[in-house]
Amino acid sequence: MTETVTMQVAQGLATLTLNRPDKMNALSVQMFLELQAHVLCIAADTEHIGAVVLRGAGKCFSAGNDLHDLAAGQPLPVPHLQARVIESLADLPQPVITAVHGHCYTGALELALAGDLIIAAESARFADTHAKWALTPLWGMSQRLPRRVGLSRAAEMMLLGRTYSGAEAHAMGLANFCVADAQFDAEIERTVRDLLSGSWFSHRANKHLLRETDGLPLAAGLAHEVFRNAGKGPDMQQRIAAFRKK
Repeated sequence: MTETVTMQVAQGLATLTLNRPDKMNALSVQMFLELQAHVLCIAADTEHIGAVVLRGAGKCFSAGNDLHDLAAGQPLPVPHLQARVIESLADLPQPVITAVHGHCYTGALELALAGDLIIAAESARFADTHAKWALTPLWGMSQRLPRRVGLSRAAEMMLLGRTYSGAEAHAMGLANFCVADAQFDAEIERTVRDLLSGSWFSHRANKHLLRETDGLPLAAGLAHEVFRNAGKGPDMQQRIAAFRKK
């Protein structure tokens, strides 16, 4: 049986690839089960994995939820499976980069929003089409999208169902970077290289700090940073020594 989500680990990077290119990587129940298994492995291996890339095989990131599964009412092995898996991906201690080319619609956008950083190719097309199908979000759209682009722009996307290019996604803050398709893989590699060259300890601590203080009043957030700080990493002295030798 062909894996619907593959994982490759090399030089500190775990690459998760949605692998149903013949179905435009439409998100099936099986895909979420496989994704969850990979996420659990990544979470348990912070010693060897310092960053994660989530991307799609073939022509696009993902066209969204598999409508055949939806129409058939396929039962879930656990309630709210997809929301749980997306949350576990977002909660990974390692930074997660979502790399989007081609379609990224609705459920796929909810999945993409689990990334700490989003890299978009110019070919990327983002949209929330829940209203087209008389659906409401269940996988995090109403919470993660406004936190990334602001309430008014999130309302625009969710109510109008319009499609936005990679450049438009970058302009509104949905994507951190937008590059030509010919430079897409090179930009992913450059971003990963920058991430992995930093302290993995600091990355995990900073990600945790950002998530723990999101939405807190300023005073409470400052107190959290000061009094619940992870402190110095085990690689601090080594990094300082290496810098002084230059």
